[in-house]
Amino acid sequence: MTEAMKPGIAIGLMSGTSVDGIDACLVKILPDLSFEVIDSLVWPYPENIRQTIFKIFENKTSIEEICWMNFVIGEYFAQAALELIKKAGITAQEVDLIGSHGQTVFHKPIDEYINGFNKKSTLQIGEAAVIAERTGVTTVSDFRPADIAAGGQGAPLFKSPTISRAIQNIGGIANVTVVSPYTDTFAFDTGPGNVMIDYCARKFFNQEYDKDGLLAAQGKIDESWLNYLLEEKYYDLKPPKTTGRELFSPEYIENMLLRAPRNPYNIMATITALTAKTIFNAYEQFVFPKTKVDEIILGGGGPCNLELVKMLKKYFGESTKILSHEDFGISNKFKEAIAFALLGYTTFYKIPNNVPSCTGATHKKILGKISYP
Repeated sequence: MTEAMKPGIAIGLMSGTSVDGIDACLVKILPDLSFEVIDSLVWPYPENIRQTIFKIFENKTSIEEICWMNFVIGEYFAQAALELIKKAGITAQEVDLIGSHGQTVFHKPIDEYINGFNKKSTLQIGEAAVIAERTGVTTVSDFRPADIAAGGQGAPLFKSPTISRAIQNIGGIANVTVVSPYTDTFAFDTGPGNVMIDYCARKFFNQEYDKDGLLAAQGKIDESWLNYLLEEKYYDLKPPKTTGRELFSPEYIENMLLRAPRNPYNIMATITALTAKTIFNAYEQFVFPKTKVDEIILGGGGPCNLELVKMLKKYFGESTKILSHEDFGISNKFKEAIAFALLGYTTFYKIPNNVPSCTGATHKKILGKISYP
């Protein structure tokens, strides 16, 4: 029997494919799922841990290293939660639960079979038992596997209460969630977000990312190379679909760079245009045939790249308004951390919290696993 829902204080923890730190958000949640953000912070990984995560992405590690990294990342997630509690001036006893996404290190929800069983799978590390033990707070984690077990893609997991809008997240990978009165809520990954931009910023300019899009702004789009990049088969796959660093890997990017222009600024401009163009093309192919979109709400790190936003506005034109979560009083940076606080809350009260029309699951599921302190 489901326990009667009560107002609660929850912490949401999230680390994305860009691995730029652990986003932690302290949220007051009411039974109607309205919420108030109390405080937030970004807890950075030490550089050696960050580099080890990238080694795992690139399949350049061992089972032993993945095993101990699961526990070590759990320690850093716990640190993030404790630092947030300290920053907010409260005690751990005042926090009802933690919702932790963990760190995705592998996500390949493609239908492939072995011995009659589907191989599609996902793996997030950051051991929740460690988080619960260090903080003394009940921790809900590992949200994606239940959706995959039910035939879904395991992502995207969120939907928005707003209508006639596309919620466009641009993290390492870009994904869209469409909420409209004309169709069921649906969502999918449009393609690369910052993953290729960040890689080229590191390779050619020794910068972790293209701050404000200034590197791309100094170059020109090479239309021939852009058209070559757009030949990637993923872009034409019909939703529901998700992707990740398993496709857009360093090897993949290096292969694409073999046909790149010589000017590194032109590379940055074109690779940024790729993100903008694949987002626009995804809407043209898979969104606009189903519903009109009055507003696109940008989230993640993408809105900070002013050149990327400029390109998006050019592709979509004046008929589609492009805003950010900040325009609605929600942090672009902490949107997903907030979402995992809400997912943790709904899991705790045994409320189904996936969206089958977004993920492709065959039915509603209660996502996540609970670790007690």
